This record gives sequence, structure tokens and C-alpha cells, in this order.
Amino acid sequence: MSKMTTEKYLVRALLDDGAMSKALFEDELQDQIDEFLKSKKEDGDDYFFVITERKNHVAMLLIDGNDKVHVNEEARAVLRTFWQKSVYEDNMLMLLPQMVDESNEGYYFVTGVKRQEEAD
Repeated sequence: MSKMTTEKYLVRALLDDGAMSKALFEDELQDQIDEFLKSKKEDGDDYFFVITERKNHVAMLLIDGNDKVHVNEEARAVLRTFWQKSVYEDNMLMLLPQMVDESNEGYYFVTGVKRQEEAD
């Protein structure tokens, strides 16, 4: 699939509130939740998310600070709240090229997020 097509579907799902695929989540991400939790804990991340795109479908998994797993639209909403809307959009646009590259190479986009300490 072309990078432009992959990008179009990622933008639709992540920035334009498009539908995400439960079947893709179940096929590719669900069985790896324990590994994702382990990685989150090992790295000391506050949040951890995974995005995959296959055949014009997007799925997302997010593990929050309490190790609760959120899927697809719920995951997007939780991350958007954590980052706040404008930061979410800026971060997604910044991460999008890496998401496209990794997806086109057959990989998931996986990243941990650490809460920034506020200066007093």
C-alpha cells in the first residue's frame, strides 16, 4: 500500500474521529496485551499506546496510568484527554510520518508516554 494511502487512513482514524476496526484489534493486538503491559512497566511509562494499520483499517490500544487497557475510539479519547486536544493533534501530526513508515514496513507503531513534571 502506498504511504499516502496509509497516511490517509491514519489521519481519518486518529485526527478526524473516524471509525476504528475491532476485528483488526482482535487479530493483531489483543493477544499481545501482556507484552505491552510488561514493556510499559519496564520503561516506567505513564501511558503506552500501539497503532496498527492494515488494508485501510486502523486499530489502537492504549494502556493508561492504572494499567487499564482502552481500545480504538476509547483509546483515542483517553489519549486526547491526557494530552489535551491541541497537544494531541500536534503530537499525532509529529508522529504520523513514523507511523506511516512503520506500518508500511509491516510493524506496529508503539510508544510510551511519560508525564512531564510541571515547574514550580
